[in-house]
Amino acid sequence: MHQDKYVLKHRIGPWRRHYKRVETRQGVWVYWACEKLEDTSRVRDLSLRGLFVATEEALAVGATLRLDFLVQEGAIRAVGVVQHAQPGRGMGLKLTSVRGEDVQRLAELVNRLSYSSFQPAMRQPAVYSGREEAF
Repeated sequence: MHQDKYVLKHRIGPWRRHYKRVETRQGVWVYWACEKLEDTSRVRDLSLRGLFVATEEALAVGATLRLDFLVQEGAIRAVGVVQHAQPGRGMGLKLTSVRGEDVQRLAELVNRLSYSSFQPAMRQPAVYSGREEAF
């Protein structure tokens, strides 16, 4: 079976995540670019290690994207890799690096979204180590 088909059929369950994802009900957007393709898309859910981006044209699994979040916390720049793709729905991305000065803002964004959601399990604050993170 082709690897892309396997990824589409077998989603990563929430029990395998290191950080719980928070639904972004308040409309979080991200500008992303990969080679000659670029777009601005809505972020459906987010954690300190990954996100799901809503987009009509999903990129291939393994593609690397530059990400610029458009949020009130300030500039957050990161790099992500496509972990799974669902054409017509979007892409699941794993964050592979976040600029050192942006890690704190990413944690603040996740915390803000956690507190605004109705999921009590998401109310644990994200931890910031004070240095650039490579995931």
